Amino acid sequence: MKQFAPSCDRNRDPILSALCEVITAPCEVLEIGSGTGQHAVYFSEMFPYAQWQPTDVAEHLPSIEAWRQEAALENVKPAMALDLNDASWPVQQSDVVVCINTVHIVAWPLVQKLFAGAGQTLSPGGALFLYGPFRYTNRPLEQSNEEFDVWLKTRDPGSGIRDFDAIDALAQTQGLKLAQDREMPANNRSLWWIRQS
Repeated sequence: MKQFAPSCDRNRDPILSALCEVITAPCEVLEIGSGTGQHAVYFSEMFPYAQWQPTDVAEHLPSIEAWRQEAALENVKPAMALDLNDASWPVQQSDVVVCINTVHIVAWPLVQKLFAGAGQTLSPGGALFLYGPFRYTNRPLEQSNEEFDVWLKTRDPGSGIRDFDAIDALAQTQGLKLAQDREMPANNRSLWWIRQS
């Protein structure tokens, strides 16, 4: 069943602008947490030279597939189940891993597994791209993000806006070097790291 998230339509163009610096040549893209499937279809249309592999937990696959089949784009692959709890991922290698609005939703142990999986999956020179809100030690969290963080933790104590330094430390353990930390609308950030070798 096709689902629709208004936020996906609101943030897709700013995210596209950031992704244009990451997806610059024909490549294999693995999207973690594809959600409704809206982003997978939109970005695949914008990057026709990229092969886009949407993934999510099994319950979200029907919506992703509905969007994919309606769009009928040759470069969007059938959605695959990927649970960060799983010991191995269904995709063994990719050039870019994209994860949008996910690390503040899932529990911290799953964020750790996300980075471990990306470290194993990314080809040398590949990029891990994250989008969402983050905390920084040198500045207070924005009021809207403070309220969002409270809401997240009320909904699930394991959720919450992540500390940038902790996230970057995870990246470093996987041989990923920060390439850009970019300010985005609505107090979000685009972060991406490059796999060294």
